Amino acid sequence: MSSYISRRILQLIPVLIGMSIIVFSIIHAIPGDPATVILGDQATPEAVKDLNEEMGLNKPLTSQYFSYVAGILTGDFGTSLKTKKPIQEEIMPYMTATIELMIMSMVIAIIVGVNAGIIAAWRRASWFDYTAMLIALVGVSIPVFWFGLMEQWIFAEKLSWLPSTGRMNAREPVDAITGLLLIDTLIQGNWTGFLDVSKHLLLPSIALGTIPMAVIARITRSSMLEVLELDYVRTARAKGLSGFWVLYKHTLKNAFAPILTIIGMLTGLLLGGAVLTETIFGWPGVGRYIYDAIGSRDYPVIQTGILLIATIFVFVNLIVDLLYSLLDPRIHYR
Repeated sequence: MSSYISRRILQLIPVLIGMSIIVFSIIHAIPGDPATVILGDQATPEAVKDLNEEMGLNKPLTSQYFSYVAGILTGDFGTSLKTKKPIQEEIMPYMTATIELMIMSMVIAIIVGVNAGIIAAWRRASWFDYTAMLIALVGVSIPVFWFGLMEQWIFAEKLSWLPSTGRMNAREPVDAITGLLLIDTLIQGNWTGFLDVSKHLLLPSIALGTIPMAVIARITRSSMLEVLELDYVRTARAKGLSGFWVLYKHTLKNAFAPILTIIGMLTGLLLGGAVLTETIFGWPGVGRYIYDAIGSRDYPVIQTGILLIATIFVFVNLIVDLLYSLLDPRIHYR
């Protein structure tokens, strides 16, 4: 298996190179001059020219690309044109915030979606089956921004149960260790901070996880229905095994391959699809960071953010690919 992992990692190299070329080309196709944006419309042509030379924007695109790749390979993602700070230091708090939001969203989506799909398949054509699939259809159809606004209106404004924006109480900040505030509060034994961070995280996590939850529920139901018709399942039921044991021990394991595939795809997509959720809930994530950088033509930040998201997406799918062997022993690595 180690040789297979090595080959799969080597196969990622041309993929990552291709992504870097595409991202670099698209970003530089954005209209506008970064130097003019930084200096303002009243800047003289001489000042714009000098700044372009200072930032290396007057060089050929090929030279700019190779300089950018060389920087990435050495851990230097460049400097933000807007803030003049190193991007690798500036982007990490935003990235950890998005990762924490994404993990919580997927945990909620997996727990609710998988169990809803299992019960719907087990109780096929029952009221639960119809209700669950109707809710899943509605969940896929509802726009994230509308659902987020409804959450804020009901749970923050009307009921005052949960905060509507932010990542934590600004008056009682949490000392960051890993950048994942739930883990940091647990490490520090700060139970008040843990409860506060959880409350801030709940609404955006549910909003972001609604569509994945609905998709996972539908895929789980379809996959479980196929496996429930197999002979070994009928034999297990004929032996008198409980429904819980048949579903979660025998059936789910063999039905989980397509579920795992969709979970991997949705996990990667959530990294790039959290912009609306982060904007609505004032979540300081990488989506908002990239969005603000687009408005200021901050090329290095945009390139780094998009490439980082794409890289994580690729590696998430690699992990999913490697997990197949644990779920299905019939899969052999060659």
